[in-house]
Amino acid sequence: MQKSSMKAIQIKKYGSNDVVEVNETAPAPSLSSGKILVNIKASGVNPVDWKIREGYMQQIMPLQFPSTLGLDFSGVVKQVEEDAHSDFKQGDEVYGQASIFSGGSGAFAELALASKDSIAHKPKTLNYLEAAALPLVGVSAWQAFVEHIGLSKDKKVLVQGGAGGIGSIGIQLAKHLGAFVATTVSTDDKQFVQELGADQVIDYKTENFEDIVHDYDAVFDTVGGDTYKRSFKVLKKGSGMIVSTLEQPNSELMHQYGIKAVFLFSQVNRQRLIKLAEWVDQNNIKVNIDKTFSLDEAAKALDYQKEGHPRGKLVLTI
Repeated sequence: MQKSSMKAIQIKKYGSNDVVEVNETAPAPSLSSGKILVNIKASGVNPVDWKIREGYMQQIMPLQFPSTLGLDFSGVVKQVEEDAHSDFKQGDEVYGQASIFSGGSGAFAELALASKDSIAHKPKTLNYLEAAALPLVGVSAWQAFVEHIGLSKDKKVLVQGGAGGIGSIGIQLAKHLGAFVATTVSTDDKQFVQELGADQVIDYKTENFEDIVHDYDAVFDTVGGDTYKRSFKVLKKGSGMIVSTLEQPNSELMHQYGIKAVFLFSQVNRQRLIKLAEWVDQNNIKVNIDKTFSLDEAAKALDYQKEGHPRGKLVLTI
């Protein structure tokens, strides 16, 4: 017998913390074509989640209310289409995205529908919490270093914001690819990023990175704003590249410094999730979880993501 209702974190309008509701009797999603029904074990919290809640994305991706929040998850397959030739079967451990924007039903819930293209088998070396923390940040780092920058041995890269969710995976991936990695962090996070493998650690509160770092091949920017603009100064003229998760390419700075700039639109898909899981399992990758919250504390988690500077990731346990 299908569970006909479930607990889910929903909003009925855009806004701050007060619009986030715990719905104890949300209708459970039912299986549809091309989708998989998953029992959610944990959901990752990303900065984009509070931005979606506040309506930042409504121009590109308007929500239909009530809307269940959440993108990243890990869990166990509950149901697949009987006649579908699927790589997934009931009981499989999976991870990926169940966001409404990728054809899912929202990950901050006990059950979710996910598109087959947005999930893969969970990395074996990670527990559910760690796996739920990985999809968006892991794929973002992968797209930046492997697909855009083509990072290789002995190249030099600066990771802006190395202690955050994306940065902490990015450092490990860049080291795996053989690069020399510098990163900016606050004083408290120096040891953390050194343990991840950073070769040079710059305290952005007391040091100017552009005084220390010169002639770099690439910058991976997860900070934006003034940090993004100043990053152009540290790159090799003519061949340097900056990839940002926040800023659209600045043509004036590109022209001035002879730099290629890319805005990273993270696309979590099955192919990337499979590669990511293989890399994680082969290389003992650390996924750092700063804090866990219960599903009922989702509003608190979103505010902590917005106001605090989590070291690594925040996760909801379902």
